[in-house]
Amino acid sequence: YRTLMAVDSAIMLLDAGRGVQEQTVKLFKVCRDRGIPIITFMNKMDRPARDPFELLDEVEKVLGITAIPRTWPIGDGPDFRGIYDRERGEFFEFERTAGNRYKAPVHVGDIRGEALRSSIGERAHNKLLEDLEFVEHVIPTFDRDAYLKEQCTPVFWGSAITNFGIEHFLQQILELAPPPQAFYLQGWKGEGVKGSGVDQLIEPNSSDFVGFVYKVQANMNKAHRDRISFVRIVSGKFERGMTAFHPRSGKETKLNYPFEIFGRERTIIDEAFPGDVIGLTNPGLFQVGDTITGGPNLKMTTFPRFAPELFAKVWPHSGSFSKSFRKGIEQLREEGVIQIFTESSGNPVPLVAVVGELQLELFAWRMENEYNEKIRLERQPYTRTRWIIGDARPSNNVPVVFDEREHPVCLFKNDWEIDYTTERTPGLKLTDAPVM
Repeated sequence: YRTLMAVDSAIMLLDAGRGVQEQTVKLFKVCRDRGIPIITFMNKMDRPARDPFELLDEVEKVLGITAIPRTWPIGDGPDFRGIYDRERGEFFEFERTAGNRYKAPVHVGDIRGEALRSSIGERAHNKLLEDLEFVEHVIPTFDRDAYLKEQCTPVFWGSAITNFGIEHFLQQILELAPPPQAFYLQGWKGEGVKGSGVDQLIEPNSSDFVGFVYKVQANMNKAHRDRISFVRIVSGKFERGMTAFHPRSGKETKLNYPFEIFGRERTIIDEAFPGDVIGLTNPGLFQVGDTITGGPNLKMTTFPRFAPELFAKVWPHSGSFSKSFRKGIEQLREEGVIQIFTESSGNPVPLVAVVGELQLELFAWRMENEYNEKIRLERQPYTRTRWIIGDARPSNNVPVVFDEREHPVCLFKNDWEIDYTTERTPGLKLTDAPVM
Protein backbone atom coordinates (compact mmCIF):
# COMPACT_ATOMS: atom_id res chain seq x y z
CA TYR A 1 0.00 0.00 0.00
CA ARG A 2 2.66 2.51 1.00
CA THR A 3 4.58 2.01 -2.21
CA LEU A 4 1.58 3.45 -4.05
CA MET A 5 2.29 6.75 -2.29
CA ALA A 6 5.54 7.06 -4.25
CA VAL A 7 4.39 6.26 -7.79
CA ASP A 8 3.02 8.36 -10.64
CA SER A 9 1.25 5.46 -12.37
CA ALA A 10 0.54 1.82 -11.58
CA ILE A 11 0.20 -1.55 -13.29
CA MET A 12 -2.86 -3.64 -12.47
CA LEU A 13 -1.86 -7.27 -12.99
CA LEU A 14 -4.86 -9.56 -13.39
CA ASP A 15 -4.98 -13.34 -13.69
CA ALA A 16 -6.90 -13.90 -16.95
CA GLY A 17 -8.30 -17.10 -15.48
CA ARG A 18 -9.66 -15.44 -12.33
CA GLY A 19 -10.32 -11.79 -13.09
CA VAL A 20 -10.64 -9.07 -10.44
CA GLN A 21 -9.84 -10.30 -6.93
CA GLU A 22 -10.73 -8.78 -3.55
CA GLN A 23 -7.21 -7.47 -2.94
CA THR A 24 -7.23 -5.87 -6.40
CA VAL A 25 -10.29 -3.85 -5.41
CA LYS A 26 -8.53 -2.52 -2.29
CA LEU A 27 -5.40 -1.51 -4.18
CA PHE A 28 -7.46 0.06 -6.95
CA LYS A 29 -9.25 2.24 -4.39
CA VAL A 30 -5.89 3.54 -3.14
CA CYS A 31 -4.91 4.43 -6.71
CA ARG A 32 -8.26 6.12 -7.33
CA ASP A 33 -7.99 8.14 -4.09
CA ARG A 34 -4.47 9.26 -5.04
CA GLY A 35 -5.34 10.01 -8.66
CA ILE A 36 -2.92 7.41 -10.05
CA PRO A 37 -3.56 6.34 -13.68
CA ILE A 38 -3.58 2.56 -14.17
CA ILE A 39 -2.34 0.33 -16.99
CA THR A 40 -3.76 -3.22 -16.99
CA PHE A 41 -1.97 -6.44 -17.93
CA MET A 42 -4.05 -9.60 -18.34
CA ASN A 43 -1.63 -12.35 -17.36
CA LYS A 44 -1.38 -16.14 -17.78
CA MET A 45 -2.81 -16.34 -21.27
CA ASP A 46 -0.74 -19.50 -21.79
CA ARG A 47 -3.19 -21.15 -19.38
CA PRO A 48 -6.97 -21.54 -19.70
CA ALA A 49 -8.46 -18.07 -19.42
CA ARG A 50 -11.87 -16.44 -19.22
CA ASP A 51 -13.44 -14.81 -22.25
CA PRO A 52 -11.69 -11.46 -22.99
CA PHE A 53 -14.96 -9.54 -23.23
CA GLU A 54 -16.08 -11.00 -19.90
CA LEU A 55 -12.86 -9.82 -18.26
CA LEU A 56 -13.15 -6.31 -19.70
CA ASP A 57 -16.76 -6.09 -18.56
CA GLU A 58 -15.82 -7.22 -15.04
CA VAL A 59 -13.13 -4.53 -14.76
CA GLU A 60 -15.68 -1.89 -15.72
CA LYS A 61 -18.45 -3.15 -13.43
CA VAL A 62 -16.36 -3.94 -10.34
CA LEU A 63 -13.84 -1.10 -10.52
CA GLY A 64 -15.88 1.52 -12.34
CA ILE A 65 -13.31 2.27 -15.03
CA THR A 66 -13.53 1.75 -18.79
CA ALA A 67 -11.17 -0.98 -19.98
CA ILE A 68 -9.86 -0.41 -23.51
CA PRO A 69 -7.80 -3.19 -25.12
CA ARG A 70 -4.65 -1.98 -26.85
CA THR A 71 -3.69 -5.53 -27.78
CA TRP A 72 -5.96 -8.54 -28.30
CA PRO A 73 -5.32 -12.19 -27.40
CA ILE A 74 -5.59 -14.95 -29.98
CA GLY A 75 -6.78 -18.02 -28.10
CA ASP A 76 -5.74 -19.12 -24.61
CA GLY A 77 -4.20 -22.09 -22.84
CA PRO A 78 -2.94 -24.75 -25.28
CA ASP A 79 -4.61 -22.82 -28.13
CA PHE A 80 -2.87 -19.52 -27.35
CA ARG A 81 -1.32 -18.28 -30.61
CA GLY A 82 -0.21 -14.78 -29.60
CA ILE A 83 -1.42 -11.18 -29.41
CA TYR A 84 -2.43 -8.61 -32.00
CA ASP A 85 -1.45 -4.95 -31.53
CA ARG A 86 -4.54 -2.99 -32.60
CA GLU A 87 -2.71 0.33 -32.89
CA ARG A 88 0.25 -0.83 -34.99
CA GLY A 89 -1.26 -3.75 -36.85
CA GLU A 90 1.44 -6.12 -35.57
CA PHE A 91 1.11 -9.80 -34.72
CA PHE A 92 3.23 -11.26 -31.90
CA GLU A 93 3.37 -15.03 -32.27
CA PHE A 94 3.53 -17.23 -29.18
CA GLU A 95 6.18 -19.60 -30.47
CA ARG A 96 9.64 -19.91 -29.00
CA THR A 97 12.75 -19.88 -31.15
CA ALA A 98 16.30 -21.02 -30.42
CA GLY A 99 17.73 -19.53 -27.21
CA ASN A 100 14.28 -19.41 -25.58
CA ARG A 101 13.39 -16.21 -27.45
CA TYR A 102 10.18 -15.29 -29.23
CA LYS A 103 9.74 -14.45 -32.86
CA ALA A 104 9.93 -10.79 -33.78
CA PRO A 105 6.54 -9.11 -34.34
CA VAL A 106 5.19 -9.32 -37.87
CA HIS A 107 3.53 -6.27 -39.42
CA VAL A 108 0.27 -7.68 -40.72
CA GLY A 109 -0.85 -4.90 -43.05
CA ASP A 110 -4.23 -6.31 -44.13
CA ILE A 111 -5.62 -8.14 -41.10
CA ARG A 112 -7.87 -10.13 -43.42
CA GLY A 113 -4.94 -11.25 -45.55
CA GLU A 114 -3.66 -14.75 -46.11
CA ALA A 115 -0.37 -14.17 -44.24
CA LEU A 116 -2.01 -13.87 -40.84
CA ARG A 117 -4.55 -16.61 -41.60
CA SER A 118 -1.80 -19.08 -42.44
CA SER A 119 0.14 -18.14 -39.28
CA ILE A 120 -2.65 -18.71 -36.75
CA GLY A 121 -5.03 -21.02 -38.61
CA GLU A 122 -8.44 -20.40 -40.17
CA ARG A 123 -10.50 -20.93 -37.01
CA ALA A 124 -8.39 -18.59 -34.84
CA HIS A 125 -8.29 -16.04 -37.68
CA ASN A 126 -12.07 -15.97 -38.04
CA LYS A 127 -12.48 -15.59 -34.27
CA LEU A 128 -9.96 -12.72 -34.24
CA LEU A 129 -11.82 -10.88 -37.01
CA GLU A 130 -15.15 -11.27 -35.20
CA ASP A 131 -13.67 -10.07 -31.89
CA LEU A 132 -11.95 -7.04 -33.38
CA GLU A 133 -15.05 -6.00 -35.30
CA PHE A 134 -17.04 -6.08 -32.07
CA VAL A 135 -14.30 -4.13 -30.25
CA GLU A 136 -14.25 -1.42 -32.92
CA HIS A 137 -18.02 -0.91 -32.77
CA VAL A 138 -18.62 -1.22 -29.01
CA ILE A 139 -15.52 -0.16 -27.07
CA PRO A 140 -14.44 3.52 -27.12
CA THR A 141 -11.22 4.59 -28.81
CA PHE A 142 -8.32 4.93 -26.39
CA ASP A 143 -7.62 8.50 -25.29
CA ARG A 144 -4.39 9.13 -23.35
CA ASP A 145 -5.84 12.22 -21.65
CA ALA A 146 -8.72 10.10 -20.35
CA TYR A 147 -6.20 7.53 -19.08
CA LEU A 148 -4.21 10.23 -17.25
CA LYS A 149 -7.46 11.40 -15.63
CA GLU A 150 -8.16 7.79 -14.45
CA GLN A 151 -11.25 7.58 -16.69
CA CYS A 152 -10.01 4.54 -18.58
CA THR A 153 -7.32 1.88 -18.40
CA PRO A 154 -5.43 0.53 -21.44
CA VAL A 155 -5.37 -3.27 -21.41
CA PHE A 156 -2.62 -5.56 -22.65
CA TRP A 157 -2.40 -9.36 -22.72
CA GLY A 158 0.42 -11.87 -22.34
CA SER A 159 2.18 -14.39 -20.13
CA ALA A 160 4.68 -13.11 -17.58
CA ILE A 161 6.08 -16.52 -16.62
CA THR A 162 7.08 -17.18 -20.25
CA ASN A 163 8.09 -13.52 -20.75
CA PHE A 164 5.66 -13.23 -23.66
CA GLY A 165 4.24 -9.78 -24.35
CA ILE A 166 6.34 -8.22 -21.58
CA GLU A 167 8.84 -6.28 -23.72
CA HIS A 168 6.02 -4.82 -25.81
CA PHE A 169 4.12 -3.98 -22.63
CA LEU A 170 7.11 -2.18 -21.09
CA GLN A 171 7.58 -0.14 -24.25
CA GLN A 172 3.94 0.93 -24.04
CA ILE A 173 4.42 1.98 -20.41
CA LEU A 174 7.25 4.29 -21.47
CA GLU A 175 4.97 5.88 -24.06
CA LEU A 176 1.82 6.16 -21.95
CA ALA A 177 2.83 6.69 -18.32
CA PRO A 178 3.09 10.29 -17.07
CA PRO A 179 6.35 12.02 -16.06
CA PRO A 180 7.09 12.78 -12.37
CA GLN A 181 4.10 14.52 -10.82
CA ALA A 182 3.67 17.18 -8.15
CA PHE A 183 2.95 16.31 -4.50
CA TYR A 184 1.02 18.06 -1.76
CA LEU A 185 3.11 18.95 1.29
CA GLN A 186 2.66 21.14 4.36
CA GLY A 187 4.50 24.23 5.48
CA TRP A 188 6.41 24.87 2.25
CA LYS A 189 8.06 28.21 1.57
CA GLY A 190 10.00 28.40 -1.69
CA GLU A 191 9.75 28.51 -5.47
CA GLY A 192 7.80 26.04 -7.58
CA VAL A 193 4.75 26.32 -5.32
CA LYS A 194 1.12 26.68 -6.37
CA GLY A 195 -1.69 27.48 -3.99
CA SER A 196 -1.77 28.87 -0.48
CA GLY A 197 -2.55 27.81 3.05
CA VAL A 198 -1.37 24.67 4.78
CA ASP A 199 -1.49 22.18 1.89
CA GLN A 200 0.53 23.31 -1.10
CA LEU A 201 1.55 21.69 -4.36
CA ILE A 202 5.25 21.04 -4.88
CA GLU A 203 6.20 20.86 -8.53
CA PRO A 204 9.05 18.58 -9.65
CA ASN A 205 10.79 21.53 -11.34
CA SER A 206 11.27 23.35 -8.03
CA SER A 207 14.98 24.00 -7.38
CA ASP A 208 14.72 23.02 -3.69
CA PHE A 209 15.50 19.39 -2.94
CA VAL A 210 12.60 17.49 -1.38
CA GLY A 211 12.10 13.76 -0.85
CA PHE A 212 9.98 11.56 1.39
CA VAL A 213 10.38 8.12 2.94
CA TYR A 214 7.69 5.71 1.80
CA LYS A 215 9.24 2.44 2.94
CA VAL A 216 11.76 1.19 5.51
CA GLN A 217 13.14 -2.34 5.38
CA ALA A 218 15.61 -4.06 7.68
CA ASN A 219 18.01 -6.93 7.01
CA MET A 220 18.16 -6.57 3.24
CA ASN A 221 21.86 -7.32 3.56
CA LYS A 222 22.43 -10.14 6.06
CA ALA A 223 26.13 -9.32 6.20
CA HIS A 224 25.38 -5.89 7.66
CA ARG A 225 21.93 -6.25 9.24
CA ASP A 226 21.24 -2.62 8.36
CA ARG A 227 18.01 -0.83 7.57
CA ILE A 228 17.30 0.91 4.29
CA SER A 229 14.94 3.85 3.90
CA PHE A 230 13.41 4.14 0.43
CA VAL A 231 13.11 7.79 -0.58
CA ARG A 232 11.11 9.18 -3.50
CA ILE A 233 12.60 12.40 -4.89
CA VAL A 234 9.84 15.00 -5.31
CA SER A 235 11.78 18.04 -6.50
CA GLY A 236 15.27 19.46 -6.89
CA LYS A 237 18.53 17.58 -7.31
CA PHE A 238 19.91 15.09 -4.80
CA GLU A 239 23.71 14.92 -4.52
CA ARG A 240 25.75 12.41 -2.59
CA GLY A 241 27.23 13.89 0.58
CA MET A 242 24.73 16.74 0.76
CA THR A 243 23.44 17.97 4.09
CA ALA A 244 19.66 17.69 4.37
CA PHE A 245 17.12 18.86 6.91
CA HIS A 246 14.90 16.33 8.70
CA PRO A 247 11.78 18.29 9.76
CA ARG A 248 10.34 15.69 12.17
CA SER A 249 13.45 15.73 14.38
CA GLY A 250 14.46 19.29 13.54
CA LYS A 251 18.00 18.08 12.80
CA GLU A 252 20.35 18.21 9.85
CA THR A 253 21.86 14.97 8.54
CA LYS A 254 24.65 14.11 6.10
CA LEU A 255 23.54 11.81 3.27
CA ASN A 256 26.82 10.10 2.39
CA TYR A 257 25.66 6.68 1.21
CA PRO A 258 22.77 6.85 -1.25
CA PHE A 259 22.02 3.64 -3.14
CA GLU A 260 20.26 2.55 -6.27
CA ILE A 261 18.49 -0.66 -5.27
CA PHE A 262 17.47 -3.52 -7.51
CA GLY A 263 16.28 -6.58 -5.59
CA ARG A 264 19.00 -7.30 -3.05
CA GLU A 265 21.65 -5.54 -5.11
CA ARG A 266 22.69 -2.01 -4.24
CA THR A 267 24.96 0.45 -6.05
CA ILE A 268 26.19 3.77 -4.66
CA ILE A 269 25.02 6.71 -6.77
CA ASP A 270 26.17 10.32 -6.90
CA GLU A 271 22.96 12.10 -7.87
CA ALA A 272 19.23 11.64 -8.31
CA PHE A 273 16.34 13.65 -9.75
CA PRO A 274 12.54 13.99 -9.37
CA GLY A 275 10.82 10.63 -9.87
CA ASP A 276 13.89 8.64 -8.80
CA VAL A 277 13.88 6.33 -5.79
CA ILE A 278 17.05 6.09 -3.70
CA GLY A 279 17.95 4.01 -0.68
CA LEU A 280 19.51 5.55 2.43
CA THR A 281 21.03 3.60 5.30
CA ASN A 282 18.81 4.25 8.28
CA PRO A 283 20.47 4.69 11.68
CA GLY A 284 17.04 4.87 13.31
CA LEU A 285 16.42 8.45 12.21
CA PHE A 286 13.98 7.95 9.33
CA GLN A 287 10.43 6.66 9.56
CA VAL A 288 7.76 6.05 6.94
CA GLY A 289 6.17 9.38 6.04
CA ASP A 290 9.24 11.48 6.93
CA THR A 291 10.40 14.23 4.60
CA ILE A 292 14.01 15.10 3.81
CA THR A 293 14.66 18.55 2.37
CA GLY A 294 17.36 20.92 1.27
CA GLY A 295 16.27 23.35 3.95
CA PRO A 296 12.52 24.08 3.95
CA ASN A 297 10.49 22.89 6.91
CA LEU A 298 7.72 20.74 5.46
CA LYS A 299 6.04 17.38 5.86
CA MET A 300 3.66 15.03 4.07
CA THR A 301 0.05 16.16 4.37
CA THR A 302 -1.16 12.60 4.97
CA PHE A 303 0.36 9.16 4.75
CA PRO A 304 -2.30 6.47 4.67
CA ARG A 305 -2.66 3.65 7.12
CA PHE A 306 -5.17 0.98 6.39
CA ALA A 307 -7.77 -0.68 8.54
CA PRO A 308 -6.57 -4.25 9.24
CA GLU A 309 -8.82 -7.28 8.87
CA LEU A 310 -6.77 -10.06 10.49
CA PHE A 311 -5.66 -10.12 14.12
CA ALA A 312 -3.45 -12.40 16.18
CA LYS A 313 -1.73 -12.37 19.55
CA VAL A 314 1.96 -13.14 19.20
CA TRP A 315 3.88 -15.41 21.55
CA PRO A 316 7.58 -16.24 21.36
CA HIS A 317 7.98 -19.99 20.83
CA SER A 318 10.64 -20.03 23.54
CA GLY A 319 8.26 -18.45 26.04
CA SER A 320 10.66 -15.56 26.66
CA PHE A 321 9.92 -12.00 25.56
CA SER A 322 13.57 -11.50 24.63
CA LYS A 323 15.31 -8.40 23.32
CA SER A 324 15.40 -9.83 19.78
CA PHE A 325 11.67 -10.62 19.96
CA ARG A 326 10.84 -7.05 20.95
CA LYS A 327 13.27 -5.64 18.36
CA GLY A 328 11.67 -7.69 15.57
CA ILE A 329 8.17 -6.59 16.53
CA GLU A 330 9.16 -2.94 16.68
CA GLN A 331 11.16 -2.86 13.44
CA LEU A 332 8.50 -4.70 11.44
CA ARG A 333 5.91 -2.31 12.83
CA GLU A 334 8.00 0.65 11.69
CA GLU A 335 8.30 -0.90 8.23
CA GLY A 336 4.52 -1.20 7.97
CA VAL A 337 4.53 -4.99 7.73
CA ILE A 338 2.25 -5.10 10.76
CA GLN A 339 0.26 -2.79 13.00
CA ILE A 340 0.41 -3.19 16.76
CA PHE A 341 -2.51 -2.59 19.14
CA THR A 342 -2.38 -2.63 22.92
CA GLU A 343 -5.10 -3.58 25.37
CA SER A 344 -6.28 -1.26 28.12
CA SER A 345 -5.50 -4.00 30.65
CA GLY A 346 -1.79 -3.57 29.89
CA ASN A 347 -1.41 -7.12 28.58
CA PRO A 348 2.25 -7.36 27.37
CA VAL A 349 1.38 -9.87 24.61
CA PRO A 350 1.42 -7.94 21.30
CA LEU A 351 -1.82 -7.85 19.31
CA VAL A 352 -0.68 -7.87 15.70
CA ALA A 353 -2.98 -6.69 12.92
CA VAL A 354 -2.59 -6.96 9.14
CA VAL A 355 -4.66 -6.39 6.02
CA GLY A 356 -4.19 -9.82 4.43
CA GLU A 357 -3.06 -13.36 5.16
CA LEU A 358 0.17 -12.98 3.19
CA GLN A 359 1.30 -10.18 5.50
CA LEU A 360 0.86 -12.44 8.53
CA GLU A 361 2.85 -15.23 6.88
CA LEU A 362 5.60 -12.78 5.92
CA PHE A 363 5.71 -11.44 9.48
CA ALA A 364 6.16 -14.94 10.95
CA TRP A 365 8.82 -15.84 8.36
CA ARG A 366 10.87 -12.69 8.95
CA MET A 367 10.68 -13.04 12.73
CA GLU A 368 12.16 -16.53 12.45
CA ASN A 369 14.69 -15.92 9.67
CA GLU A 370 15.85 -12.39 10.43
CA TYR A 371 15.48 -12.17 14.20
CA ASN A 372 15.89 -15.85 15.13
CA GLU A 373 12.55 -15.77 16.92
CA LYS A 374 10.08 -18.49 16.07
CA ILE A 375 6.63 -17.31 17.05
CA ARG A 376 3.20 -18.72 17.77
CA LEU A 377 0.15 -16.89 16.46
CA GLU A 378 -3.12 -17.03 18.37
CA ARG A 379 -5.77 -15.94 15.87
CA GLN A 380 -8.47 -13.55 17.05
CA PRO A 381 -12.04 -13.54 15.67
CA TYR A 382 -12.13 -9.88 14.59
CA THR A 383 -12.38 -8.77 10.97
CA ARG A 384 -13.44 -5.12 11.26
CA THR A 385 -11.59 -2.15 12.76
CA ARG A 386 -13.20 1.17 13.65
CA TRP A 387 -11.46 4.16 15.22
CA ILE A 388 -13.44 6.12 17.82
CA ILE A 389 -13.93 9.86 17.35
CA GLY A 390 -14.83 11.73 20.52
CA ASP A 391 -15.36 10.59 24.11
CA ALA A 392 -18.27 8.15 23.72
CA ARG A 393 -17.52 4.46 24.21
CA PRO A 394 -19.49 1.35 23.19
CA SER A 395 -22.20 0.41 25.69
CA ASN A 396 -21.90 -3.32 24.95
CA ASN A 397 -18.92 -5.66 25.34
CA VAL A 398 -17.06 -4.64 22.20
CA PRO A 399 -13.30 -4.78 22.86
CA VAL A 400 -11.51 -1.42 22.78
CA VAL A 401 -7.77 -1.37 22.11
CA PHE A 402 -5.28 1.42 21.35
CA ASP A 403 -3.15 2.04 18.26
CA GLU A 404 0.45 3.24 18.29
CA ARG A 405 -0.75 6.84 18.67
CA GLU A 406 -2.91 5.76 21.63
CA HIS A 407 -6.16 6.40 19.76
CA PRO A 408 -9.02 4.11 20.90
CA VAL A 409 -10.10 1.47 18.41
CA CYS A 410 -13.10 -0.88 18.41
CA LEU A 411 -12.73 -4.44 17.11
CA PHE A 412 -15.73 -6.17 15.53
CA LYS A 413 -16.39 -9.63 14.13
CA ASN A 414 -18.68 -8.47 11.31
CA ASP A 415 -20.73 -5.57 9.95
CA TRP A 416 -23.78 -6.60 11.98
CA GLU A 417 -21.85 -5.98 15.20
CA ILE A 418 -20.91 -2.50 13.99
CA ASP A 419 -24.54 -1.59 13.23
CA TYR A 420 -25.76 -3.09 16.51
CA THR A 421 -23.16 -1.18 18.55
CA THR A 422 -23.84 2.19 16.93
CA GLU A 423 -27.58 1.76 17.38
CA ARG A 424 -27.21 0.99 21.09
CA THR A 425 -24.68 3.74 21.79
CA PRO A 426 -26.01 7.27 21.12
CA GLY A 427 -23.24 9.71 20.24
CA LEU A 428 -20.72 7.04 19.28
CA LYS A 429 -18.80 8.13 16.18
CA LEU A 430 -16.71 5.56 14.32
CA THR A 431 -14.46 5.79 11.26
CA ASP A 432 -12.81 3.05 9.22
CA ALA A 433 -9.70 5.19 8.64
CA PRO A 434 -7.06 5.73 11.34
CA VAL A 435 -7.32 9.05 13.14
CA MET A 436 -4.41 11.23 11.96
